[in-house]
Amino acid sequence: MEKAFVAQRVAAKLFATEASVDQAMVEATELMADLLKARKDVNASMVFADDVQVKLMEAISALSQARSAMVGVHGELAEAKLRLGIRTKMVGEMNKPTLSSSDVTTMRQVG
Repeated sequence: MEKAFVAQRVAAKLFATEASVDQAMVEATELMADLLKARKDVNASMVFADDVQVKLMEAISALSQARSAMVGVHGELAEAKLRLGIRTKMVGEMNKPTLSSSDVTTMRQVG
């Protein structure tokens, strides 16, 4: 099989894995927000289910570490591709959704 096709197959799995880790981080942080709102909605004390919040923060931290590791994997695979003599550029997912203007945020200086 031609190297470029093998690299493309690996790249597709890499992009899918990166997207999965990002999605897991989104879900976990949304869960944290919902837990904090739920505690307020039921008028529970700050100490109520504090152990749950601590565990969830540990999970979010682990996901962040996994994301950083995937960034490292991406870089290493890019180098490996060049060592194999593959010069084609394969960036992003094939079926990326287009962003609407409501999905785009701007950065601003704070402080």
